[in-house]
Amino acid sequence: MELTDAARIDGCSELGIMWRVILPLARPAITVVVLFRVLDAWGDFLEPLIYINRLSQYTLSLGLLLFQGMYFTEWHLLMAASAAITIPVVIVFFFIQRGFIEGITFTGLKGV
Repeated sequence: MELTDAARIDGCSELGIMWRVILPLARPAITVVVLFRVLDAWGDFLEPLIYINRLSQYTLSLGLLLFQGMYFTEWHLLMAASAAITIPVVIVFFFIQRGFIEGITFTGLKGV
């Protein structure tokens, strides 16, 4: 509230307060929500299993299902494919990690 009041005193409009004060402070929270939604869609298994009928349209998590046989599972291939699927998620996390650290160190209020 102090930051928005200070922006109003400085003559900033409500839209300007939203874009210049609130949105930069909310960026880490928005980043977390976007990351969780992307991870949810990336690892979703049940919904694509219900809707997708052709093997050519399977998602990566459904593709892992193809590594399992009826009587025998080649575990080394299944684990290698699982590791390969997690690599893009780890890379995205390392790029977004800066936003998490920025959200922790930058609170917007100094001297309180």
